[in-house]
Amino acid sequence: MIQFHDKQKEALAHLSIDSDKWQVLYGGSAGSGKSFLGCDWQIKRRLKYPGTRGLIGRSELKKLRLSTMATFFELCSMYGLNPDKHWTYNGQDHVVKFYNGSQIILMDLADLPSDPEFQRFGSIELTDAFVDEAGEVSQKCIDILSSRLRYKLINDKPKLLMTCNPHKGWLYNEFFDAQRNGTIRKDRRFIQALPTDNPHVSEVYLESLQMLPIIDRKRLLEGDWDYDETKDRIYEYDDLLRCFRLPNNDKSNNDKFITADIARMGNDRTVIVLWNGLHAEKFIVLKHKPINEVVDTIRQLSESNGVRLSNVLCDEDGIGGGVVDFMKCKGFLNGSKSVRDNYMNLKADCYFKLGELITTNAITFESTHKDTIVKELEMIRREKIDSDGKLRVTNKETLQKKYGISPDFADAIMMRAFYELKKNFGKYAFG
Repeated sequence: MIQFHDKQKEALAHLSIDSDKWQVLYGGSAGSGKSFLGCDWQIKRRLKYPGTRGLIGRSELKKLRLSTMATFFELCSMYGLNPDKHWTYNGQDHVVKFYNGSQIILMDLADLPSDPEFQRFGSIELTDAFVDEAGEVSQKCIDILSSRLRYKLINDKPKLLMTCNPHKGWLYNEFFDAQRNGTIRKDRRFIQALPTDNPHVSEVYLESLQMLPIIDRKRLLEGDWDYDETKDRIYEYDDLLRCFRLPNNDKSNNDKFITADIARMGNDRTVIVLWNGLHAEKFIVLKHKPINEVVDTIRQLSESNGVRLSNVLCDEDGIGGGVVDFMKCKGFLNGSKSVRDNYMNLKADCYFKLGELITTNAITFESTHKDTIVKELEMIRREKIDSDGKLRVTNKETLQKKYGISPDFADAIMMRAFYELKKNFGKYAFG
C-alpha cells in the first residue's frame, strides 16, 4: 500500500476540492517525493472524475518522458492499472487516455522564440495541471496555462500543482518569499519539503547529497532558497546586507543627488532615490502616475533638499525621456557608450562599478525597502560569462521574464554609480 509522508499529505489537502487554494507549490529540495506526488494526484483525479482532462508538463518533453512519466507508469502498475485495458498512451499525440473517458495531455512548456505567446496551447481546456520542475518554466507560461483551467471543473475550482527545487526566479518571489513574509496570494500555498521529510528516501541517496558541492548541498539537501553563489553574480549576499547601515562619514559635507528609474510602457512603478553622498537616505515609489506628477515629485524633492539640477539623473529610455525634457536634467540611456572601454554599455559599466562600491562597503541604503533591494540586486547577473568580449549584464526584459518582477529599485540605485565613474574617469558627455 502506498503511504504518503506528512508534507505530501499537506499538499494533497490543499489540492482537495474542499480547499480554497488553487495553486500549490511543493518541494524546495531533492528527494522529497515531488514527481511521485504529482503523478499520483493526476492518476487519482482522472480515475475519480470521468471525462475530465489533466496536463502533466515540464520544460522539455524529453525530460518529461524519461523522468516524470517513468514515475507515472510505475504508479499505474502499482495500482494494477494495465495498459490497453485501463489506459492507453499515444506517443505521437502525447496523450494518456483512461477507460472512463478521462485524459492527461503531456506538454513541453519551454519558452520558444517561434512561439513567444504559447500559441501551442491553442484551444486546450483543462480541469487541472501538474508542472514538474516548475523552476525551469517561465511565469508567463504558468499564467497562460492557468487561464486554460476551465474544463469540467470539480466544484468550479481549478487546481494547479507545481514542484521545484530552490530557484532564484519568479517562484522565489511569488511563493517562497511571499509566504515567508505573509504576502502570498490567498489562493496560493507553498509547502517546503526536504529529503529528511521523506521516510522512503534511501540513506545512500542522502549520503550522495551530503557529498555535493556546498552550493548544491545547500539547495538540494537543506532546501536553502537564499543561498546562491553562482559564478555569474556581481554582488555577494553578505556584502548586500552590510549596505543597510548608517554611513560612517559626516553627511553634512556631502553632495546630494537624485536618481530615478521611470516607469516604462506596461510598467507601473517609478523609483526615485535621494542620495546624501553615497548614502541612499530616501526612496520614493510612485505607481500609476502620469509624467507631470513624476516631474513634480522629483522637482519638489530636489528643491527641498538643495540638489543641483546637474546632480539629478533620470532613466531616459522609454517614457522617461519625457521626464528629462520637462526637468531639463541629465538623462541616462542604458545602451549608450560606457565610460570604461571594457564594458558593453553604460548600464553594464555602472552595475559593475556599483559592485565595487558594495564590495568595499562604500555605499549604504536606508532599510525601509531592504528585502526588495537585496532581491533585485541579486537578480543582476553577468551575461555571457564565458565570452571573451566586453562585460555585460542581463537586460531588464529578460530579468522581468525570468523573475516575474522588474528590477526598478536596482536600476535606480545603479545610476548613482555613474557619478562615481564620472569623478574617477574624467569628463563624460551624457546621452
